[in-house]
Amino acid sequence: MEKLIISPAPHIHGGDTVSKNMYGVLIALIPALLASLYFFGLGALIVTVTSVVACVVFEYLIQRFLLKGAKTIFDGSAALTGVLLAFNLPSNLPIWIIIIGALVAIGIGKMSFGGLGNNPFNPALVGRVFLLISFPVQMTTWPVVEPLSTSYLDAATGATVLSMINEGGASFPAITDMLIGKMQGSLGEVSAIALLIGLVYMLIKKIITWHIPVSIFVTIIVFAGILHFVDPQTYVSPITHLLTGGIMLGAIFMATDYVTSPMNPRGMWIYGVGIGLLTIIIRTWGAYPEGVSFAILIMNGFTPLINYYVKPKRFGEKPKTN
Repeated sequence: MEKLIISPAPHIHGGDTVSKNMYGVLIALIPALLASLYFFGLGALIVTVTSVVACVVFEYLIQRFLLKGAKTIFDGSAALTGVLLAFNLPSNLPIWIIIIGALVAIGIGKMSFGGLGNNPFNPALVGRVFLLISFPVQMTTWPVVEPLSTSYLDAATGATVLSMINEGGASFPAITDMLIGKMQGSLGEVSAIALLIGLVYMLIKKIITWHIPVSIFVTIIVFAGILHFVDPQTYVSPITHLLTGGIMLGAIFMATDYVTSPMNPRGMWIYGVGIGLLTIIIRTWGAYPEGVSFAILIMNGFTPLINYYVKPKRFGEKPKTN
């Protein structure tokens, strides 16, 4: 009988590379970047450039002097972490605080675990949550939207929609303003339309699948919708939840991180439902107006467990019988 010789996997190369996907995500973030530059002006530019440069420099220094491994600063992952960290910050944050956030994101959130592919938590969110806990005043002081503003540290400030909700306010921006981004918030989260354009781009390019964003959106609509239906005077509509804060940014660009999210569709659904539930729970009954960052990091921690118990059926595997 003639023997068949099978080479080790992978048998088919799809053409994807780390750098191709990372730069693809960066391209998808361009509409949100342009929106932030328009609505927040000079502050958005300073925060984004500082964050990206700091993340790239810290990754290089750690690899050069501590890990002494192959240099990966050109694969786009450090720059992507820098952009996502910046998008989670107010546009008037002092440069020295941004640099600390970049150090925590890259040094603790990524490189302390061995670099890209080994980190259990999204690095940008690690940096963001560290800054939120360490510098709560600076991280919750939001510049008022002023198109093409030249103000930075001295920008006028105001409350976000989530802060108004947390304080029991009832006067919110119009839906159209929330869609385009004409409201206070972190510089990269305010324009839902810009973020959705990025989602469409990544789906077309097959950089991500639809499972995680859709499961998060559906869970938030259902859970927040039930609360709103029961008591509309106390709980805001699910549309308000979707269009404010970091839900769009988190669901599309951070929860879908390859390393920290489940590997198969069933696991992605469990993961996304968990993020959606935790987000609304924290927003509604927690101490912080926003809950997306915490929700994603918590579910990042459950990802290995989800991957272990929700496995695809092996080719040729027979069903178990009692």
